[in-house]
Amino acid sequence: MKLNELKDNDGARKGRMRVGRGIGSGKGKTSGRGQKGQTSRSGVSIFGFEGGQMPLHMRLPKRGFNNIFAKDYAEVNLGAIQKLVDAGKLDAKGTIDHAALKAAGVARGGKDGVRLLGKGDFSAKLNFTVAGASKGAREAVEKAGGSVSIIERKDSAELAKAKKGKAREARIADKAAKSAAK
Repeated sequence: MKLNELKDNDGARKGRMRVGRGIGSGKGKTSGRGQKGQTSRSGVSIFGFEGGQMPLHMRLPKRGFNNIFAKDYAEVNLGAIQKLVDAGKLDAKGTIDHAALKAAGVARGGKDGVRLLGKGDFSAKLNFTVAGASKGAREAVEKAGGSVSIIERKDSAELAKAKKGKAREARIADKAAKSAAK
């Protein structure tokens, strides 16, 4: 096979319907839009609009609460880590962090890091560097002779405040240097 011979399988890409090409095409004249009205014209934006009737998404009751500040951790049980160590998919010598667990295929997602949970049997002597660990998981790791170090993560509000403080200190230092130069 050559590069110039690469192509999709037959039927993998369907061509778009050409509308307004005569009565014999089945989509001539009004091009399948019916006659007159808002939807026969371009620029229609009525998703969820039901002709003035209260839309379904507004009629249904709302339940629960979705916390926009919630942390997203990849939760990993110690039993799953023990299985990986026994299978030889996880190196027991170095420190085990989010990248190592992700490479082993056990930590999916978790943009804020990994949180260890204590479910399952654990006997390997491992050193973990993770974003969080349950009390039971920490005890199990320490009982096996390993250690758990928790990464301190600052939230975005704290980081912004610290950045603003550094910029302010730099301005004050500049002013002091200019006034000393005069």
